[in-house]
Amino acid sequence: MQPKQEPKQPQRELFQIDLEQLIDMSHPLVRLGQFIEWQSFEQTLGSTYHSSQGAPGISTRLMVALHYLKYQHDLSDEDVVASWVENPYWQHFSGMKNFQHRMPIDPSSMTRWRKRLGDAGAEQMLRATIEAGIVMRVIRPAELKRVNVDTTVETKAIRFPTDARLYQRMRERLVKAARAEGLAIKQSYQHVGRRLLMQSSRYAHARQMKRARACTRKLKTQLGRVMREVERQVETPSNKLAKLLQTAHRIYAQQKHDKNKIYSVHEPDVQCIAKGKAGKQYEFGNKVSVAVSSRGGWFVGAKSFTGNPYDGHTLAAQMKQVESLIANQVSEVYVDMGYRGHDYEGAVTVHVDKRRRGRTPQARWRWMKRRAAVEPSIGHLKSEHRLERNRLKGTAGNAINAILAAAAMNFQKLLRAFWRIFLSCLIEVWNGMLTLQGPQARIAQFQYA
Repeated sequence: MQPKQEPKQPQRELFQIDLEQLIDMSHPLVRLGQFIEWQSFEQTLGSTYHSSQGAPGISTRLMVALHYLKYQHDLSDEDVVASWVENPYWQHFSGMKNFQHRMPIDPSSMTRWRKRLGDAGAEQMLRATIEAGIVMRVIRPAELKRVNVDTTVETKAIRFPTDARLYQRMRERLVKAARAEGLAIKQSYQHVGRRLLMQSSRYAHARQMKRARACTRKLKTQLGRVMREVERQVETPSNKLAKLLQTAHRIYAQQKHDKNKIYSVHEPDVQCIAKGKAGKQYEFGNKVSVAVSSRGGWFVGAKSFTGNPYDGHTLAAQMKQVESLIANQVSEVYVDMGYRGHDYEGAVTVHVDKRRRGRTPQARWRWMKRRAAVEPSIGHLKSEHRLERNRLKGTAGNAINAILAAAAMNFQKLLRAFWRIFLSCLIEVWNGMLTLQGPQARIAQFQYA
């Protein structure tokens, strides 16, 4: 059932604390909440509520606000809900009228809501930050004419894959699932396998590779015995057990130089991607393409891809997402040499970097040098907004995590724009140029300009 609609003029509570009397209404988070179009999220997610019966859903504004704050501050679901109780500004941004002393939801509700959100809902959260910036006049339309596009790796929260670890973990998961379905596993190798894994790691650390490989072969043998024992007892396994058996067969059969190998038992879609970095030769996750405005550094697109496609073959899909978010405002795109031979054939002009300047016009070369500004923006996504060590499950989780990280980056930049306005007004008050009511008047004038 859809969430209840909030009344436009709610009645004040007699025995509760009104948030407007508790907080500073000129705070940047309060002001930003007035520029976001909250009704657009209800329209986007309205079709996902199929039943008209039962208890009403959780407030859409509350869930959207929690995800903005979660990715802005790099918090887990549990931490963002716990901090929400202590912060009245977060509560006001979430649409609350009175101060709340208890958690609004169970943290597990955020996981289920993200499944309902999907790619379209996540893109709406990114679009809302761009539209808010345009209304605030922080994002000028001229800044969206030129866009820098680049790819990066959204690493997954998995252990570094080795053959010994994969054999051991696959055997543990297979034994656990088989016993949960009532099968009798004669020998699980629980203690023997743990000791062999430990010995394999220690032998490899001491560069005694022959002994390490012997331990790995024993772990592989144990996995094969458990697989055959499960298959002897069950002719038609359940879906969960069948998927585990299929993954176990792939891990058991894969060799060193095979393609499409499995690097994680719980995330079999993880890819091994080499981006040519000196300090990190291989990364395990999925490829993500981002689009950032050449001026201002505003994210206007973030798209996740399955597998490990060539960079140039991701440009068409990325530009399609950019056009859906900001219509036809982009006229030029700047990319690096990894996009040579790209698959984009649209109306936007694509400029591919080259090693030597040659006869490139000075004006175009100046914008081409600005293409490198996308690199620190990607670094902020990874270090501050949860693009590194992605913990959301599956390919759907990869797509949602990438878009929400970009939305959080824009959200952070909008808050900083408000802080600059607020601090400049305070400096003018300090210099005697404004009255004490000056900051509030200036921000209110900025709001309705």
